[in-house]
Amino acid sequence: MYRFSVQKRIRYSETDKMGYLYYGNYPALYEIGRVEMLRSLGLSYQQFEDKHGIILPVIDLHIRYLKPAYYDEEIKIDTILESMPGKMISFKHELFNEHNELINKAEVKLFFVDQKSNQRISVPPSLKEALKPYFN
Repeated sequence: MYRFSVQKRIRYSETDKMGYLYYGNYPALYEIGRVEMLRSLGLSYQQFEDKHGIILPVIDLHIRYLKPAYYDEEIKIDTILESMPGKMISFKHELFNEHNELINKAEVKLFFVDQKSNQRISVPPSLKEALKPYFN
C-alpha cells in the first residue's frame, strides 16, 4: 500500500453561500492528491501524456460527504493506493479538517489509455517500478 498526504487551503471562490466547500469542487481536491502522489514518486501526468502518449481518463467516481469543509480551512488530502495497478488504477481519497476529523472520502478509478490508438493498456513500466517497493 502507498499513502501520500498533501495540504490545501479552501479558497473563498470554492465555497457556496454558506461558506462550505461547494460539493462539486471535491473532485478537484482528489486530483491534487493524485497529481502530488505521482510527483512524490518522481512521475507526472505531463510525462505520461507528453513522453509516453498515455492518458488517464476517469471511469468511476464514488464520493461520501461526512462533514463540510469551510472557507479558509486547511484540508489534508490523503491519497491511497491499496493495490498495484493493472489496466486500471484505483485511488482512495480521505479528506481531513484542521481537527484531523475525516470529512470526506472517495474512490476514483482511471484507465491507462494509449493516446494514438485510444486503446486501454497496462500500467506504464515507470509507474510499476516506482510502486514496486510498496507492494512486495
